[in-house]
Amino acid sequence: MLIIIIVLIAVIVFWLIASYNGFIKLKNRLEEAFSTMDVYLKKRYDLIPNLVETVKGYTKHESETLEKVIQARNFAMNATSIDDKISNEKSLQSTLSHLFALSESYPDLKANTNFITMQNDLKSMEGEIANARKYYNAIVREFNTKCESFPSNIIASIFKFKKQPLFEIEESHRDNIKISF
Repeated sequence: MLIIIIVLIAVIVFWLIASYNGFIKLKNRLEEAFSTMDVYLKKRYDLIPNLVETVKGYTKHESETLEKVIQARNFAMNATSIDDKISNEKSLQSTLSHLFALSESYPDLKANTNFITMQNDLKSMEGEIANARKYYNAIVREFNTKCESFPSNIIASIFKFKKQPLFEIEESHRDNIKISF
């Protein structure tokens, strides 16, 4: 009888250790995925001021839109938590769409080679961000499933592993930003 109790306790201890280590592994993958996406977001943040400066030369009286783009970029760039980053990215996406809509009214701007180059760079960067976001969301889904599934939800509760937010865009921004001129 004592052997059965010892074996049962050993199995439970091994399960606890394996489950905890599984959470740590997923948490580290989640942080890596977000960090990778953050690198692409920072590259985009670096591109935005150059894009705004190019547009500014052609659209002197559109300063309010340009200021909103820079302000949204700064908020997104300086976000400290994942939730803030996601929220601020949604705002930045919205202001960028306004910037490209604005450029439709300026044929000289649409013909500017610097603008075209930056537009292509931004388009490429958006593709990289989308791929990184897909990977991040896949890891978050796996982590959240483990947090909610029995019996691993017991370990999640004991060690305070919490569901993580998906990096999604708002319904109103699901359409592609038109950036071809």
